[in-house]
Amino acid sequence: MNFNFDQNIILENERVRLEPLQKEHMDILRPIAEKHPTLLTYSPTPFGNKDLFETYFEVAFKAKKNLIRYPFIIYDKQAGAFAGSTSYGAISNKDLRLEIGWTWLSKEFQGTGLNKYCKFLLLEYAFEKLQWERVELKTDSRNLQSRRAMEKIGAKFEGELRSHTLMPDGYRRNTVYYSILRDEWPGLKQTIFKGIST
Repeated sequence: MNFNFDQNIILENERVRLEPLQKEHMDILRPIAEKHPTLLTYSPTPFGNKDLFETYFEVAFKAKKNLIRYPFIIYDKQAGAFAGSTSYGAISNKDLRLEIGWTWLSKEFQGTGLNKYCKFLLLEYAFEKLQWERVELKTDSRNLQSRRAMEKIGAKFEGELRSHTLMPDGYRRNTVYYSILRDEWPGLKQTIFKGIST
């Protein structure tokens, strides 16, 4: 099945709801960016001030218009609050693969299990609804927190691309890649994600 950018994709389970990121969400997420200006330290598109925050959204919406990224806003049902954002990206209908990334959570939601519930929904949709073959995840090699989160959901380390991405401060980061394949998903669903449902 092809990825349909025109579809209003809402993914939901007992803990979290992911809904398409809209321009009106800027006012909801801006306080998070202002409270935690270093939240996207390892991202090529940080949002440490008002201008950077607006640019971050512009980049997300432009990528969606160009059919390469589908951003979501994250709502934590347990807390009754919006917590951050995540996206599908690097979407290739031809190759039946996509990337899960651009994920950030306000610090008070980190370590609460919310990310695991989000990833379950995104993986389930990719492998069971789209019937695609591969999900990729990548991050700055220095981002140990992100790497641990990828490993916790069963993603397998594939390698490191040296001097891969130019960062805003001029630093050229090494990027590490992880992946999950479709035939690995049933096992992960019954082990790492056991007890989570849609």
